[in-house]
Amino acid sequence: MKWIFGTLLILLCALQYRLWVSEGSLADVQRLESEITVQQTENDRLRERNRVLEVEVENLKSGLDSIEERARSDIGMIGENETFFMVLKEKKK
Repeated sequence: MKWIFGTLLILLCALQYRLWVSEGSLADVQRLESEITVQQTENDRLRERNRVLEVEVENLKSGLDSIEERARSDIGMIGENETFFMVLKEKKK
């Protein structure tokens, strides 16, 4: 009878070890769920960035207005028959 009790006690300890400490334990599951949440947030951010880039690519493919706007803002393009005025702010003394 003592050896059955001892065997059951050892089996219970082994199962408790697996539940609390080893791979697949409650702490491990909690950590993995936390990592999943972080990864889903990152995926949502990247998905939104990709959507914005996709819209920009479509605009560049379909119209010259967006190409001209990019040229003006990125490389300072000035069109024909246009006059460039640079307004400087007065320095505070």
